[in-house]
Amino acid sequence: MSTQPASTEQVWAWLGEVSDPEIPVISVVDLGIVRAVDWEDATCVVTITPTYSGCPAMTVIADSVKDALHGHGVPDVRLVNQLSPAWTTDWMSDAGKAALKGYGIAPPAQQVIDISALHAGVKRGAAPKLIVICPNCGSGHTELTSQFGSTPCKALFKCLDCREPFDYFKCH
Repeated sequence: MSTQPASTEQVWAWLGEVSDPEIPVISVVDLGIVRAVDWEDATCVVTITPTYSGCPAMTVIADSVKDALHGHGVPDVRLVNQLSPAWTTDWMSDAGKAALKGYGIAPPAQQVIDISALHAGVKRGAAPKLIVICPNCGSGHTELTSQFGSTPCKALFKCLDCREPFDYFKCH
């Protein structure tokens, strides 16, 4: 006899409503921070991975996850911080990337594990130029302004067509 108060699918849905504290238009599920939801008897075990080691938002995220589940009647929640494998932007959902773009943040322009340069005739040792699309006007005529944007996981770019600055969520 199961003692869990909700299905695993329902818990995933509830967690999909928990916003990232730094980028409120994307959920912790769409960001790829939530790695697993399991039940151990009546305890809901949620595995999370920080976007980078030392991410200052992880305490707020952990509290938000617990608060959301408690609010939905899950009394016993245990969080597991999983550092390996390290989080990657490849774990972001398509809905999350679209939400970033709609918010004015350019989503990652490539996968972290990207072997396309091996097939593109690029000289050995030369990295292909990253083309970041402006979330404001859609132009690919952009340039890096700073490796660090409003948070450490973003870089600052500017569009050379509409002249607007924007954050780019770095691949990592």
